[in-house]
Amino acid sequence: MADAPTVTDQPASDAIRRHDPHSRGFASDNYAGAHPEVLTALALANGGHQSSYGADAYTAHLQEVFRRHFGPAAEVFPVFNGTGANVISLQAVTERWGGVICAETAHINTDECGAPERVGGLKLLTVPTPDGKLTPELIDRQAFGFTDEHRAQPQVVAITQSTELGTCYTPEELRAICDHAHDLGMAVHLDGARIANAAAFLDVPLARFTTEAGVDILSFGGTKNGLLFGECVVVLSPDRVRGLPYLRKETMQLASKMRFVSVQFEALLTGDLWLRGARHANAMAGRLEAALRTVDGVRVQRPVQANAVFAVLPREVTERLQKRYRFYVWDERTGEVRWMCAYDTTEDDIDGFAEAIAEELRAYAAQHDRSGVTGPA
Repeated sequence: MADAPTVTDQPASDAIRRHDPHSRGFASDNYAGAHPEVLTALALANGGHQSSYGADAYTAHLQEVFRRHFGPAAEVFPVFNGTGANVISLQAVTERWGGVICAETAHINTDECGAPERVGGLKLLTVPTPDGKLTPELIDRQAFGFTDEHRAQPQVVAITQSTELGTCYTPEELRAICDHAHDLGMAVHLDGARIANAAAFLDVPLARFTTEAGVDILSFGGTKNGLLFGECVVVLSPDRVRGLPYLRKETMQLASKMRFVSVQFEALLTGDLWLRGARHANAMAGRLEAALRTVDGVRVQRPVQANAVFAVLPREVTERLQKRYRFYVWDERTGEVRWMCAYDTTEDDIDGFAEAIAEELRAYAAQHDRSGVTGPA
């Protein structure tokens, strides 16, 4: 019988590389691979046996890591993904008849296949916003009908930082939202899929716009900032939260080998890796926006505050450009597209992409000059 492999063994693998490791796109920061420092941490956590389902040394230490950022009352629950983190966070601060007030553009409303409603059993009470951000006044459009048995009861306000439109709440804006929600008897959930990008833009500690602002529970994102997999639910107001251990299991978000989720967050948050990656991604988005200012035919739609650039291009240009780079159309009606930068996006990536945009726009302009047709964008 062969001996069991040890942690120092380097066995050959039957797997082969099936992609170009130098390829770059602008579709999502999820497209980026795992940060080398995260991969090193995973290797360190490997080998030997550790207790499963979170009773391991790495998950125990993770509580201390998060408390350094969010305060002594914080409690962290690692999960597999962002949708799971959002669903169980919202379930933990609502009752079965509860409603969740959120922006129309919120990820929980547009990109989670109805999971908060189907899996969480919650009613989403959406509000249109010009920039993806809620305000106390916008919240009041849905914060009514308390004690009305015919209406889902507004019990939580869900916000996203940074928002799906790449904008960021200031700590003062978040404090106003939390105070207003609490005065109405509601809790506040923060979807922090890109929370590091917001902190980098605001240049403040994470607690400034979460714990200190009054946020009760948040989903802390990792995969968009260099992790291989995993997110965390962070409880900031224990008195408002119920049943998280059971909800995590019930919604299939309890990892058996949780040490491999936890050690990634230890690598991310113990030092400044989380902030380095976010600052770099934000800077690359700023570089792209600056490069486009001198390009005729492209219009940046929104403030570039985090790692996203939203712009409007002629439809033909978008289709041609997508054959060269991966990115998504944000709004088919207006031709708005979204370009995302990641921790591993380089200046050369940005400069090459900006030049490709300019080339396609010049070709489009020349074609229409020859035809004498301006055509719709």
